[in-house]
Amino acid sequence: MQPAIFEENEIRRVYDEETETWWFSVVDIVQVLTQQPDYQAARNYWKVLKNRLGKEGSESVTKCNRLKLPATDGKNYLTDVATAETLLRLVQSVPSPKAEPIKLWLAKVGYERMREMADPALSLERARETWQKHGRSEKWIQQRMTGQETRNKLTDYWKEHDIKEGEEYAILTNIIHQEWAGVDVKEHKALKSLKSQNLRDHMSEAELIFTALAELSTRQIAESVEASGMNENEVAAKTGGGIAKRARLELEGKTGRRVVSSENYLPPGKRKLAEK
Repeated sequence: MQPAIFEENEIRRVYDEETETWWFSVVDIVQVLTQQPDYQAARNYWKVLKNRLGKEGSESVTKCNRLKLPATDGKNYLTDVATAETLLRLVQSVPSPKAEPIKLWLAKVGYERMREMADPALSLERARETWQKHGRSEKWIQQRMTGQETRNKLTDYWKEHDIKEGEEYAILTNIIHQEWAGVDVKEHKALKSLKSQNLRDHMSEAELIFTALAELSTRQIAESVEASGMNENEVAAKTGGGIAKRARLELEGKTGRRVVSSENYLPPGKRKLAEK
């Protein structure tokens, strides 16, 4: 989880790597809007508002999700979350002097995301700084960035060939991962004792390389047959992932070492909590 800051207020958010979407805590936004210092009071306000909007048939409520976010006691609890787009609509339901400032803030978050989509180098450079702070080696950082560039080229292809961002991206990503790794994304994260963390940020050099090979192969195969829509891109995903699988199996046969591992970069304290 990487919290965002609005006027010294921490807004919890989590990045869903499969759908490439930021999800923000609705209660945290409501707490800012109501200027309520007591979290429980803000939670109750949202509960009442949620029920009212639900009865009115508001799409904003149906588009909310529930993800585990850390609370003040250090534990993770299921929390209502929403995208910046959905929150912009929800804000209109709360009379508050903070409504316009937070709408501008949410729009800025969306604008930054759009800039990064237009120029992926911006997000990569920001990520490089974060990885350096976390003690990653330059070799690992370079491999991670190369893999992200490969990923961006693949999602650019999907976007231009009738694949919807979000759920369909996640389905295709999972197919590629299952094919090359022998486990899906969720199982791979569980193996590494990860919860809300980005799987790729905890991959070994070999895992990053094989992920990139699978996604590079998928894109080039899709391009060669001009794959469009889910059915054709699913075939390309399985084929591309299969190419990386065969390379993985050959390497494992030569070295006697498994590529997919439980190794991660969790701090020792978090690692122990995750294993419980």
